[in-house]
Amino acid sequence: MSFAKDLSVVCRMIKIEHSVFALPFAYAGAFLAAGGWPGVWNMLILTIAMVAVRSFAMAFNRYADLDIDRDNPRTQDRPLVTGEVSTRFTLVFIVATAVIFMAACALMNPLCLLLSPVALGLSAFYSFCKRLTRWCHFVLGAVLGLAPVAGWLCVDPVLTLPAVLLFFGVTFWVAGFDILYACQDAQFDTERDLHSMPARLGIACALEISTMSHVVTGVFFLLAGWSAGLSWLYALVALAVWVVLMVEHRLVRPDDLSRVNVAFFTLNGLISVALFAGVVIDLALTGP
Repeated sequence: MSFAKDLSVVCRMIKIEHSVFALPFAYAGAFLAAGGWPGVWNMLILTIAMVAVRSFAMAFNRYADLDIDRDNPRTQDRPLVTGEVSTRFTLVFIVATAVIFMAACALMNPLCLLLSPVALGLSAFYSFCKRLTRWCHFVLGAVLGLAPVAGWLCVDPVLTLPAVLLFFGVTFWVAGFDILYACQDAQFDTERDLHSMPARLGIACALEISTMSHVVTGVFFLLAGWSAGLSWLYALVALAVWVVLMVEHRLVRPDDLSRVNVAFFTLNGLISVALFAGVVIDLALTGP
């Protein structure tokens, strides 16, 4: 195969387009810590670290869930299942991305290097959570919730209230839309004795929990802006995001999951980008 085709298959395995969920939050954390532009070096090394750890997490998940993905009709076209990517290559890819991530953290500061194994461990642990607990969606949320914390610590290695509030905001945001996404596999998860919320609690109850998670998300995003000293400009964007989240739940009903992919990708991708833009514009217009 050509290099371009190989790269395309790898990108499909790790769903590279879903980087739009976490990366803007990492950038938001960096901008808030710097009070503006964090500098070319910080942005470059943060981008490398985020892409590496996300690639590690996705590849590890595909490897750990290979037996499940083979049986689930929705996931039988994934490259590791079809054989387009070998398990040997995937293991090498997992190790390589972990090394790149730790190297990038080492170039940030000692604290980031010290915490890098924690981030890798949590990213790997998530892959087993659906076998153990219905709270697996919130573990995934916490993994992506580390993005704004990572961005902040890259620039300023001190844990602060705005970073913590953004962590919880992203955690509930991701958990909410992951529950929506899991509704597609409710029957399969039940048959395989997996512990997703839709499988354990029913789709209707899971959708209610998803909605409440996104209500809480809006509160945390607003509190994060307030604690960071942002103005009404950011608050306006955060409120708009909150409205979009509520619209998202109008798209999905227990008896109609046909629009889950629209709610999962399109709207949530816009949310992360919009909040980052809100941070940047607020800092640019109201900063010192």
